[in-house]
Amino acid sequence: MDSKTDKINLMNFDRKALAEWFAARGEKPFRAQQLLKWVYQQGVDDFDAMTNLSKALRDSLKQDAEVRGLKVAADQKSTDGSRKWLFELEDGNRIESVYIPEAERATLCISSQVGCALNCSFCSTAQQGFNRNLTAAEIIGQLWMASRLLAEDDRLPVSNVVFMGMGEPLLNFDNVMTAVSLMQDDFAYALSKRRVTLSTAGVVPGLKRLAEVSDISLALSLHAPDDALRNELVPLNIKYHIDEVLQACKAYVGEGRRRVTIEYVMLDGVNDSDGHARALAKRLRHVPAKINLIPFNPFPRARYQRSSTQRIERFRDILHNAGIVTITRRTRGDDIDAACGQLAGDFTDRTRRRERLAVEVTGDFS
Repeated sequence: MDSKTDKINLMNFDRKALAEWFAARGEKPFRAQQLLKWVYQQGVDDFDAMTNLSKALRDSLKQDAEVRGLKVAADQKSTDGSRKWLFELEDGNRIESVYIPEAERATLCISSQVGCALNCSFCSTAQQGFNRNLTAAEIIGQLWMASRLLAEDDRLPVSNVVFMGMGEPLLNFDNVMTAVSLMQDDFAYALSKRRVTLSTAGVVPGLKRLAEVSDISLALSLHAPDDALRNELVPLNIKYHIDEVLQACKAYVGEGRRRVTIEYVMLDGVNDSDGHARALAKRLRHVPAKINLIPFNPFPRARYQRSSTQRIERFRDILHNAGIVTITRRTRGDDIDAACGQLAGDFTDRTRRRERLAVEVTGDFS
């Protein structure tokens, strides 16, 4: 139930849960398939328009259920074709999602939390603090709203989804997995495991749970080759050290052709030396991985600067020579603050991190 309505938002249910919900109402479970196709493949939120449902069922649904998406608070378009939406939630908090089109595919970067419970020092979202986890409806709702708005503008539809927006997905495990189930469901978005990527800072218990229920693509937000430096950049590392995190990632991708994507933000004079590159290559020697080097994207009060193009290229070449597939991510949407690490949203910070600007990661993430 939602705090502002007593109606059930059916976007919180994946197919299995929806079939059980229908069965409890005396309906056949296949009604779940019908409803999913209307909502996610047709973009319909009006029960009266779902013409293969009986009028009696439609009338019944209207009594205590609804399909409720997100409210668009702002819609910004970049000169490079990227697009950022600010979505307003029922409680007044706001989150951001980014659409990134390319020649033959389009990626949607979505959020999993209102803010972020972690405190990575190079990330604008982290500096804004944390309010709460998103519901499954609020997570899948980002894709649902983006799909409707893109169709209205005749833009390339979303073909890939990455959990690289606001929040740590593995700290909102159940709701994220419900949304992933809908993304992959043949009666909803039918995205393959290669087209849905979850990025984590390294919540090891969550990685182990993920391996039990999912086979989507995995990215690790690493950013340092040693524990001492990563403790500063990604304080979660104090709890889960690099070797432990990499072992969990290695177990997740298995022994086949799959690789974990290592995300590494390039910070001038901090983690971008030749020595850092060689140490990173050594650390990843036995891990099936590819590396994305991410030029740092500035935000207000940021303490870092972006590494020079020459330094990034030198870093990349060292990794290439060590036999590791390495690419430099092209910065997209920075003119609308939609680039990697820039998403901030608008929400009440329960951590008071904005006031303190720095806070140690505490609590039990297990």
